[in-house]
Amino acid sequence: MKKFRQHANIKSITSIVLLLVVFSAIVLTIGYNIFTEALLEQYSEGAYLTAKTASQLVNADDMDEYVNSGGQGEKYMKVWEDLDRLCNSSGSTFIYVIIPDTTDYAHIKFVFSTIDHNSRYTKYDFGYLRETTNDEYKQKYRSLYEQTSEREMVVRDKGYIETDSHITLIVPLKGSDGKVNSLLCVQRQMDILTNMRNSFIKKILFALICLVVAVILIQSFFLHRTLLRHLKLMSEEAIRFSTENTVPKKKLCDSIRNTDEIGALAASIDRMEEQIQAYIKNLTKITAEKQRISTELSLATKIQANMLPSIFPAFPERREFDIYASMEPAKEVGGDFYDFFLVDDDHLCMVIADVSGKGVPAALFMMASKIILANNAMLGKSPAQILTDTNTAICNNNHEEMFVTVWLGILEISTGKLTAANAGHEYPVIKSNDEFELLKDKHGFVIGGMAGIKYKEYEFQMKPGSKLFLYTDGVTEASNAEQELFGTQRMLEALNSDTSADPKSILQQVHNAVNIFVKDAEQFDDLTMLCIEYKGGKHDGT
Repeated sequence: MKKFRQHANIKSITSIVLLLVVFSAIVLTIGYNIFTEALLEQYSEGAYLTAKTASQLVNADDMDEYVNSGGQGEKYMKVWEDLDRLCNSSGSTFIYVIIPDTTDYAHIKFVFSTIDHNSRYTKYDFGYLRETTNDEYKQKYRSLYEQTSEREMVVRDKGYIETDSHITLIVPLKGSDGKVNSLLCVQRQMDILTNMRNSFIKKILFALICLVVAVILIQSFFLHRTLLRHLKLMSEEAIRFSTENTVPKKKLCDSIRNTDEIGALAASIDRMEEQIQAYIKNLTKITAEKQRISTELSLATKIQANMLPSIFPAFPERREFDIYASMEPAKEVGGDFYDFFLVDDDHLCMVIADVSGKGVPAALFMMASKIILANNAMLGKSPAQILTDTNTAICNNNHEEMFVTVWLGILEISTGKLTAANAGHEYPVIKSNDEFELLKDKHGFVIGGMAGIKYKEYEFQMKPGSKLFLYTDGVTEASNAEQELFGTQRMLEALNSDTSADPKSILQQVHNAVNIFVKDAEQFDDLTMLCIEYKGGKHDGT
């Protein structure tokens, strides 16, 4: 029980602390950004004022004289000394004057360069020529020279930089003709700004830690007084009930008189114990009923399996063809079915169908449909007439409004001529030459969907070595964990992986491909396939 109280206490406190941390992180981020922007603006404004002051110390009209002095003339030294004093009194790291190469702004030449005497850096020598740092500087130099901007600022605090994080404020120096002939730059290190930001973060973190400690103490006391004591009573009652399985003499709601959720939970536990006792009394009866249903479903599965041809080879005495079929229901019983039988000595009828729905209703409808189709076929009717008469029979007594898709074909064994009709079923797949291909036949309406439908039939010739593959949509619509369908293309690839295989092996090829694709995903539809290989009529010497 002590562990339970600690667990509940810790979970509650942890959740609140996490919320505080998230809230504080949001506040800290917003405050950090606002604080940084304000400091940077103040920092840059100070650099700009320094730059403006420095620009008044340099006479742009004398720039050529400064350049030609070699850094030694009296006028040059007077300006340099003034800039040096300003640099060391304003908190700047560098103050320098440069002349960019205005052809492409790829190089700059230093005319004046001063440095903070307390810094660890060194100033640039007079006339020092170097490449422009990067494209950002080039663009800003160009803007100042073309006078589309009166000042520019560069913040460098990421990547490789020579002098740690800093800002550089750049202003143009204009001669009396109004043209820019040089640039004055003030560079300030960002260590002061960084230190102020770090101090801000430390204060926020300290306040957060204090708040978390206060929450832990207050929440622990509150939980112990208002929650954990009642949870202890409910936990002890749960343990007692699981051991004795009897309703207590004194209910929890008599000991816990809260009107909040705790009181409601106690009353719920009392009701639950009463309901569990009533449930246990009915459990044996329910279990027996479930066992009966399971037995009946198992029997239904066997009955359905026995209704489908399942002995192979199906016609060992007939060498003109080889046929194989399989049906794997998604539930105990399925709505798919296949059938094949000899109408007479020279005609083989083949059927594959898919009933709407699943489970027992679909299985019962499947059995009725199979019998009606077979009976019509044994009367010697054509495929179109078989489907038409079957549809009429089913529609006359289809109160549940179920339907079935059907492909039915009759093979004339002696010639290989196959006459077929399709009632809304999947396209058959035929191998006439080197590979399996879809035979996109004409579809009629589903059986049982509408009375008075007349079905049409078509013919195609099977040569010795030809194969016909039939299937239900459980093959092409098998899906994996990502809800991707197996599809027709993958089915054709599986069929063509070994076109010389016998019908049984061909079905196994497709089944293996579906299993590899689906992996551990649940099977939602019946998986039914049929394949026949025509080897030739008796007159062909077979």
